[in-house]
Amino acid sequence: MLLSDLAGKEIINLHDGARLGLIGDADLAVSPGGSIEAIILTSKGGFAGFLGDRDRDILVIPWRSIKKVGTEVIIVDLHNTADSHNRSEKARKYSI
Repeated sequence: MLLSDLAGKEIINLHDGARLGLIGDADLAVSPGGSIEAIILTSKGGFAGFLGDRDRDILVIPWRSIKKVGTEVIIVDLHNTADSHNRSEKARKYSI
């Protein structure tokens, strides 16, 4: 699959059906070997009710959480969205 094939797809959380964003609004964390490690979404004003103290909130979706890439959507499984939305050490290591 090409990176351009991911562009424009909407990301949906399998756990709660939440719409998380579009790949066009995201960055990718890529390993030195060239494999994708995570999709990094940024948003102004928070994700799904999560209110941050900054103008931009960061959601890091590990590649292992991606369950299906369809023609229009990408299905991810984030069991605990509150934990997924916090600014963990992993989220801080990626510069946006």
